[in-house]
This record gives sequence, C-alpha cells and structure tokens, in this order.
Amino acid sequence: QVQLVESGGGLVQAGGSLRLSCAASGSIWFIRTMGWYRQAPGKQRELVATITSGGKPNYSDSVKDRFTISRDNARKSVYLQMNSLKPEDTGVYYCNADLRTSLTTGYNDYWGQGTQVTVSS
Repeated sequence: QVQLVESGGGLVQAGGSLRLSCAASGSIWFIRTMGWYRQAPGKQRELVATITSGGKPNYSDSVKDRFTISRDNARKSVYLQMNSLKPEDTGVYYCNADLRTSLTTGYNDYWGQGTQVTVSS
C-alpha cells in the first residue's frame, strides 16, 4: 500500500508565498519522477512541475521563475516553493509519484488526496 500525503496549502494574498510538502510511504522500491499538478474549479488537472530522481526539474510556463520544485530522496518527499502567487494559481494541488513497489513490478502513478491553495486578489 502506497500513500502520498500533502501538506502546506492555505489562503494567501496575491504576491505571497506558500510551501507545499508531500511524503510518500508504504511499500516503495524506487520513485522515478515526483511532481505537482493542480486543478482549478471547472478546469482539467494540469501539470505544475515535476522532478526526476536525479533532481532535474520541469515547469509549466505559467509557474516558471516563480515556483521551485525540490526533492529529498531519502525522505521520499517532494516540495513546491511557490512565490509571487497570483489569483490564477488557485486550485487543489495534487502530489504525484511514478514508482515501482518491487523490482519485478512496473512503474505506476500514485496520487495524494490534494491540498487547497487559494490566492486572494
């Protein structure tokens, strides 16, 4: 059983900052990519940022230069530092991990339950 637990969401004014955290636990052999996605009301879930096991980040154009993704492999955790927040950053933020639970299984996607981020204007 694999679990991803997010924390750090909340309400912030435009221009403010928040830091999201996500920790994976359970029967995990190796985590390949971890990332953050978000879903605004009435919209589809979209990629925010991902990071490989080697630490290579990838950002959506809408958050580049404002958000920073980082990862602690020993803690099986991923973080998202969000600066200069805008009202359009509002949504539910989901943690994602592409992992395998044993040497003989393939990679599968796992998701956290989501954490709400609300940016007021």
